[in-house]
Amino acid sequence: MGSRTFLISCSAILGAAVTIGHAGSLTLSGVQTVPHVQSAEMRYRQKADFSLGARVEVFLQNTSPETLVIPPTAEVRLRGRTPEELLRSDEWAWHDLPSAWTNQTLRLPSGAMTVWSWNGKRAPWGTNTAAELTVATSGAGESGRLEVRIGSPQVWLSAVTFLGTTTNVQPDSMVLHVVNQTSGPLRFESCRLWLPETGATWRALLPQPWISNRVERFPTDGMIPAGDRGGARIGTGLLPLTYGAVEVRMRDAGGNPVTVWTHQRIKREVFDISGGWVAGGLGGGNTLHAEPYLQTLARLYVNAGMHEHVPGYSDTPLFEKYPLKSMNRLQPFERYDTDAMLPRIHAVEFLGEPQYGGGKPVAPQECWKAFAPYAASRLPTSVTHSEERIWRFYAGISDYPHYDAYRVTAPSPDAWSQYDRWDGQRLRWGAPLETIGEMSRSLRELNRPRPVAYWSQGPHHDWRGYGGRKRGSPTPDELRLQACHALASRITSLYWFNLSLRSLVAYPDLLEPMTRLGREIRMLEDFYLEGDAIRHERVLRDGKPDWDLDVVAGPRGAVLFALDLAYTPDPEERVFQFSPPREAEFGFPLPAYLRVPAEVFRVDADGVASVPYRLEGGRVNIRDRASRVAIYVAASKVGERARIELLRRRLIERETALGFDPGKNPSDLAVLRRLLETKKNENPN
Repeated sequence: MGSRTFLISCSAILGAAVTIGHAGSLTLSGVQTVPHVQSAEMRYRQKADFSLGARVEVFLQNTSPETLVIPPTAEVRLRGRTPEELLRSDEWAWHDLPSAWTNQTLRLPSGAMTVWSWNGKRAPWGTNTAAELTVATSGAGESGRLEVRIGSPQVWLSAVTFLGTTTNVQPDSMVLHVVNQTSGPLRFESCRLWLPETGATWRALLPQPWISNRVERFPTDGMIPAGDRGGARIGTGLLPLTYGAVEVRMRDAGGNPVTVWTHQRIKREVFDISGGWVAGGLGGGNTLHAEPYLQTLARLYVNAGMHEHVPGYSDTPLFEKYPLKSMNRLQPFERYDTDAMLPRIHAVEFLGEPQYGGGKPVAPQECWKAFAPYAASRLPTSVTHSEERIWRFYAGISDYPHYDAYRVTAPSPDAWSQYDRWDGQRLRWGAPLETIGEMSRSLRELNRPRPVAYWSQGPHHDWRGYGGRKRGSPTPDELRLQACHALASRITSLYWFNLSLRSLVAYPDLLEPMTRLGREIRMLEDFYLEGDAIRHERVLRDGKPDWDLDVVAGPRGAVLFALDLAYTPDPEERVFQFSPPREAEFGFPLPAYLRVPAEVFRVDADGVASVPYRLEGGRVNIRDRASRVAIYVAASKVGERARIELLRRRLIERETALGFDPGKNPSDLAVLRRLLETKKNENPN
């Protein structure tokens, strides 16, 4: 074939759609730019760096009639330097360009596409910049000027979620959400997937047919107004569990095409609730052999945990009765990457907290290398992010990112005493609960359009009181508010830290609050899975925080959260205290496709209820008497209220059928306590 340098040029239009440029055998079909974000609300001992870079994906297609071979030794340069040089100079956090695949040659058939990504650390690699890109095989060949412009997006995919049925691990549809920040409307036309021939050739993507007739657009006419959001639910047929590119085609008011892209792993999204180290680990002894413990987890709606194959549980009827999906290293692949095992798996998660790495941070490129062997498998990867100040450098390295952050009496990277939240009071035992929402939004935007998850603070036996606080775990209110701030920011799984047997016995007053929250998640999980977080607003009263208002919207309707910020630190107990319910009016903006909802009602674990509301100026204004957490639904069709209430009743029937309720029945709690003593005797260390 001869050696070549492939000329690639790109002019930014709307920051995501591009003018197609090409030379030689490669054409640049698109660029996805995900600008870095950095919270101004978080407080740290070290000064935060607000020089923001961007995560970039370039979509390159082989337009020649022959297969293009790009070995890892191919000379790839940006701004005249190799990716390795950019890593060493601390300009990039990580990349997956050909040299990263040290023993794998990329073979790109005619018409196929490959996607290369990098994560620029600071402003010189941020938005509104450009980079010359050259790609050459060994020897002499063509050369030329190559340019990629990294635009500031005006149109982008904010959420891409693959969905399916409970009977098949492969998805058969997807929901796409588009943000239109241009000055005019855009019409959603169609989309297509780019898929590999096999999982082993996942880096070479082949075009699939355009889909335009199995598309349910929202709004129904497909017109997304300027400054608004919309999208589509698309029937795809069964999809392979591998990496793919999504290409979405729209047109502006002048009929000009606008195309946006993303590249991510295809996995059927399910709202899982994890119990953490349920197989022992942080609780002592293997507790998955004990049915009372499994009954307790089932009552809490826990269906996943940090474990792999557990003899005596995973291979017995106990698993069939109380199934818990696995989160761990999940190797060897021949055991876990099978049709039988895939329904039992949540995600690969074994790196711990690499931003700390046991005292020495693990570089993002090293984390990428740890996950690289999973790329050809069907196993989605996940990594625990820890510190919002720097986690943008790790954005994009995993398929399903999540973070852990706890707001009371627990280790944390942010400096709690630096928050000036309560008239000059500086706390050492707690931090503002609403910073959970701040961090959730940060992680979501850095990794968009992929779904994200959250480790939420539950009971844990091994936390000690900080700053004079005696209680070593959250109160029921503190637990609920932390989880709900994350839910209001649209997570699609929640992991409790940590539901070991010992922790549950230590704080039985948290069992019923977690049961209620689990019930509410199951009542509303379709909204989380299909939706997108479209709005966050902070409401002040007399200059002080009063409520956080959040909207998660999708084709089914919107979940509306009012989260109470008028709580205060109790100087004696050193816990956060909430006042009784108070009169309030909440104004929630709705997207154009939901401006006239068919039903509006309040939802919680006890049922659904009517609320007075009015529609005005693109908002639904709800009057209510509330404190702590108020959740409402604005449904797109009549019947959603009845469906949710029927589901709630069935969930309660399921809870009752378990026949075990240690949160309410002292005799059942005594069973757990005896079980814990037995496990301690079996494992005295």
